[in-house]
Amino acid sequence: MSRYRNLALFLTLAAIWGSAFMAIKAGLAVFPPVLFAAIRYDIAGVLMLGYAWWVLDDPIPRGRDQWASVAVGAVLVIAAYHALLFVGEADDAVTSASASVLVGLSPILTTGFARLFVPQERLEPAGFVGLLLGLAGAVVIADPDPANLLAGGMGAKLLIVAAAASFALGSVLTRWLDTELPIEAMEGWSMLLGALLMHVVSAGLGESFAAVELNLLAVLSMGYLSILASAVGFLIYFDLLDRLGPIEINLVSYVAPVFAALSGWLVLDEVVTVETVAGFLLILAGFALLKRRQIAAELDRVGVGS
Repeated sequence: MSRYRNLALFLTLAAIWGSAFMAIKAGLAVFPPVLFAAIRYDIAGVLMLGYAWWVLDDPIPRGRDQWASVAVGAVLVIAAYHALLFVGEADDAVTSASASVLVGLSPILTTGFARLFVPQERLEPAGFVGLLLGLAGAVVIADPDPANLLAGGMGAKLLIVAAAASFALGSVLTRWLDTELPIEAMEGWSMLLGALLMHVVSAGLGESFAAVELNLLAVLSMGYLSILASAVGFLIYFDLLDRLGPIEINLVSYVAPVFAALSGWLVLDEVVTVETVAGFLLILAGFALLKRRQIAAELDRVGVGS
């Protein structure tokens, strides 16, 4: 029963996080991008920090190292990642599916950044090929036009690649700091501080809530992103991380695009391009090469191929 429960939660998380890209796209028709992301994490941060106060004896960071971990999460994992992602998705040439596939670079980039902070762990030739395959997948999705490098949404797609890189770097740095701050508290404080940073950036860009004309779709997208994709999604993620470990949970990044494409097609009439499918396959192949030993060990553990 435990295995079926894990599978059900895994698919639920993939569906929630995959369709979140459609919800972002829908909300961007009403909200300015950085302000949209900031308000999302105003709500999600309050919910997550409230949950942390409920389940933890002491949810307040203590000492320089714990606050440094919160700062890394706020700046890289919340503020930079979401501001870049939302601005990238605001481009009409970027679909929900292509954005979700590009974010799938994050586990691959995480491996690359980990090698920088743990120099004794060198990439083997197969792993290096995997890293190149992942980057090649991003190039295929960006579909660069040599005559105009910003045509076809390439600039927006590069912003999403930068968002994935920011998330990957933030993930590595928080693990590198290795504090004992519970993840619920770190996420709650990071969300609120990251939201504050995005409000500052939003104001600097001249974005204003006064220009927003709320409608039902905008309210639904904000609620979906703040409550389901952020608060509920992260709680499911934490539960599965304990049960499955980091290798299996990373596979969410490669199931989520299926739900992103399906929800984008159903709600926004988006069409999945050949470049998006080809890029997805290249990124998936790159991940498989980078994590080939861990995947093989996991398959042995669950009895596949025996």
